[in-house]
Amino acid sequence: MLLVKGEHQRSVVPEAGVTILQHAENNEVEWNSFCKRGTCARCRCEITEGIGLLSEPNEAEQARLDPEEIEEGYRLGCQTTVTESGDITIKHAPYF
Repeated sequence: MLLVKGEHQRSVVPEAGVTILQHAENNEVEWNSFCKRGTCARCRCEITEGIGLLSEPNEAEQARLDPEEIEEGYRLGCQTTVTESGDITIKHAPYF
């Protein structure tokens, strides 16, 4: 799994059952999280590869993100869980 933040990127081993945010924190990638409940969207990210290897959008994501954002591959790092290993690329994409 590749985590991209700005010009920095880090390859990490994807672990099933672990959120994107937890992967970032466990591998010392600053993902700018705050609430960890899906309300602040500071952990918003764009899945550019491997979206099928992640959990489906949950209620918190559906409440915070527009349907168009979800269709375009945007998710909340604190809510999105890896379901299986594979090639996954995630770009940190907060609103601000």
